[in-house]
Amino acid sequence: MLFAATGLSGAVAVDAAYRLRALGLPVDLPPDPLTAHLAAELLPEPSVCLAISHSGATRSTVDTARRARAAGARVVAITSYASSPLAEESTWVLVGGGQDLVFGMEAVASRLAHLTIIFAARCTGAGR
Repeated sequence: MLFAATGLSGAVAVDAAYRLRALGLPVDLPPDPLTAHLAAELLPEPSVCLAISHSGATRSTVDTARRARAAGARVVAITSYASSPLAEESTWVLVGGGQDLVFGMEAVASRLAHLTIIFAARCTGAGR
């Protein structure tokens, strides 16, 4: 499984990668966007790319998802916006977050919602 996330969403990806690795799943969390692009292009068809972005518009994350999809992988997006470039590039979209709060707080709230999605998926065994 390839993870794609940048900026504050990167912390969510690190947590998700840790949890799935602890379950024994092979995960790849490239350290930078260019390496993520290369990894996405080399994914075999049955692979999954988990792309995380609050806005769903972070260019490097969307580009990684697009490349993974072109390689034949399935793309799962975790975002706060169902209508976003990332959602358009994804096989499945998990939307977590609500209306924008006070400026700057929506990013914090979305990270909590995205972490909750990861935790719920782990608890239900969805990562297996």
